[in-house]
Amino acid sequence: MSKDRYIGLAHGNGGRYMRELIADVFARHLADPDKEGSLDVSLDAAPVSLPDEGEPYMSTDGFIVQPLEFPGGDIGSLAVHGTVNDLAVSGARPLYFTLNAFIEEGLAFDCLDRIVQSLAAAAKACGVQVVAGDTKVLPRGEGGGLYLATTGIGMRPKGCDLGMHRIRPGDQVLVSGPVGDHGIAVMLAREDFDISGDVRSDNASVIDLAEAAMRFNGLRFMRDPTRAGLAGVAYEIAQHASVTIRLKETEIPVRDSVRMVCEMLGYDPYYLAGEGRVVAIVSAEQADDLLASWQSLSSGEAPPSSAKSNKAPVASCSKQRFQANESSTTWKKTLCQEFAELKFPTRIQADFLVCSINNSISIPTKSRWLNQSWSLNCSVK
Repeated sequence: MSKDRYIGLAHGNGGRYMRELIADVFARHLADPDKEGSLDVSLDAAPVSLPDEGEPYMSTDGFIVQPLEFPGGDIGSLAVHGTVNDLAVSGARPLYFTLNAFIEEGLAFDCLDRIVQSLAAAAKACGVQVVAGDTKVLPRGEGGGLYLATTGIGMRPKGCDLGMHRIRPGDQVLVSGPVGDHGIAVMLAREDFDISGDVRSDNASVIDLAEAAMRFNGLRFMRDPTRAGLAGVAYEIAQHASVTIRLKETEIPVRDSVRMVCEMLGYDPYYLAGEGRVVAIVSAEQADDLLASWQSLSSGEAPPSSAKSNKAPVASCSKQRFQANESSTTWKKTLCQEFAELKFPTRIQADFLVCSINNSISIPTKSRWLNQSWSLNCSVK
């Protein structure tokens, strides 16, 4: 391994130092000369072998996180799991991916080596191969230590039909484990609020969960809730599938430690990213069977003690009451089903809330008067 303790600009100029960086860190962990299709740093382009059956799927992603290492993972394993999970929830079996590393001048070699070693271990556990890559060195102060970008390729069985277009009223929404773990774990690791805790990121592969779900013909759609969490997935479904999602707060699994931090700082766990969870939409008839199948896997957690039930689905879908007028360009009053069953202390029923089409309504889910189910949809009158 290189005798240098820190990455310098010379490690990105294409000369001897760069070759040593690639050989001593990346190739040492990612290349396997005895394995066909393994990383070959002497090539400008790498051949890949794809099965004859199925159709290829591709996904690309970028990864920025601070700190680079956090309880439950690091940016290396996060990059692998983020890439393979996007393919897995699309119904594809991940096979290969490429890796681009943007390294900031001054990053410790030991830190980079640990991260690449973690990345290699995660890739091996997922059964995927890193077949190509590139490294760049950014001047000091122009990066966050290390940024990673990946592109993954997988194969999806022919005839597999997953998507929001298949979602129907009455379908059930399942989540494979407690929500909010990753977002809170990373936040606590930053130590911005001088709060410590034992929360670990859920950073993990969901390949087993996705493959188990694929065995059910009532499966409509899957998504890993990496952006805006469970609530973000629900909102996206409501927008694209023209349905209302009713989430049952008492059925959504949230760890007590995560809930406490959220209540102290005003965060909503339903909007926090998850990096090892699956949100699935499935027919009501097969919801319980799919949930039991997930819970039989090591990667499928039963809800923590704070959840009242480990059997009921966390949400259901219903028809959207109003269709939006997409041609409207002027301000209009909007009938918002942001909460169609909102109840106040006086128990007066508020059927609808009125808002501007250019604004959104944000209702705190932890409010003392909020009912235990809510919907995320807004349409124009």
